[in-house]
Amino acid sequence: MKFIIQRDRLVQSVQDVLKAVTSRTTIPILTGIKIVATNEGVTLTGSDSDISIESFIPKEEAGNEIVEIKQTGAIVLQAKFFSEIVKKLPTDSVEIEVQNHLQTIIRSGKSEFNLNGLDAEEYPHLPQIEENNKFSISTDLLKALIRQTVFAVSTSETRPILTGVNWKLESNELICIATDSHRLALRKARIETATEDHYNVVIPGKSLNELSKIIDDSNESVDIVITENQVLFKAKDLLFFSRLLEGNYPDTSRLIPNESKTDITVKTKNFLQAIDRASLLAREGRNNVVKFATIEGGVEISSNTPEIGNVVEEVQSSSIEGEELKISFSAKYMMDALKALEGTEIMISFTGAMRPFVIRPLHDETTLQLILPVRTY
Repeated sequence: MKFIIQRDRLVQSVQDVLKAVTSRTTIPILTGIKIVATNEGVTLTGSDSDISIESFIPKEEAGNEIVEIKQTGAIVLQAKFFSEIVKKLPTDSVEIEVQNHLQTIIRSGKSEFNLNGLDAEEYPHLPQIEENNKFSISTDLLKALIRQTVFAVSTSETRPILTGVNWKLESNELICIATDSHRLALRKARIETATEDHYNVVIPGKSLNELSKIIDDSNESVDIVITENQVLFKAKDLLFFSRLLEGNYPDTSRLIPNESKTDITVKTKNFLQAIDRASLLAREGRNNVVKFATIEGGVEISSNTPEIGNVVEEVQSSSIEGEELKISFSAKYMMDALKALEGTEIMISFTGAMRPFVIRPLHDETTLQLILPVRTY
């Protein structure tokens, strides 16, 4: 194998596939990046058997030559060293050549590295996915769906299913739900699908986080193919495979209250900043709890940690309807929820001091955040 390639394109592809490579693997060859040169271009692959990422660098793009293929072939190189080397090479072009016994030479300018390669034949094959059923989402919508839900997945392995985001597709509507049993994030979106397929799968939160970092902010769409145990995201020159989590996601619909006793509308930014300030003195306490109470014309946010001090702040509300209320909740959960919502005003709906409450952007039915209160009063 021998080819010459633009260094910045190589670096970008290496950075992308590196997100799937882990040093903690039981299969030693997976600590490497697989490089395949064909007459069409160069393909890099990284995998940790949960996530696999394949990045393709075409021979030419928009009339510019990116790769010059001198001899086709394949090799696996240690990801850690290969990625550090290509980042620090001195010139804009890199020559990679595999010689006898998998010895691989990387040249750039006056610099030459010799790396011991591994046999690409021993690298596990990526899942072969039948692409009969696929649907497309624009990149910016996909990133929004991830951003507005993935932070609420559980970080505890006691219930592995909750470490993922539940994606349900029916009647051309995609519903994404994440919960760690103390809070819940939900986002809906209309999707155009060719078939009337129904899906109900759970995608690991870790996979969605990595996917979100890799896909560009472009208006191009991403094709999504779901099978029994895998999901494939196809963007331009990029394939991202993730295994799905096994098991049934809990039915969260009964968690979300249908009616409310107190509805409060506030400006998102003011409310977020007030919670942030209150949490400064709550941080030492139990899970940084802040207290929230309705007052004339607005709400009062307070926090009290006996050995440090206390803080009280009023936030104006554009409307308060229903019963008076005192409630306590985690400042962190509230701030995470507010940062995920879009819109200048939000409505918070309460059904009592010990019941979960719902936060929605005003005039937007597609997004919802739910938080369970903390017992302090």
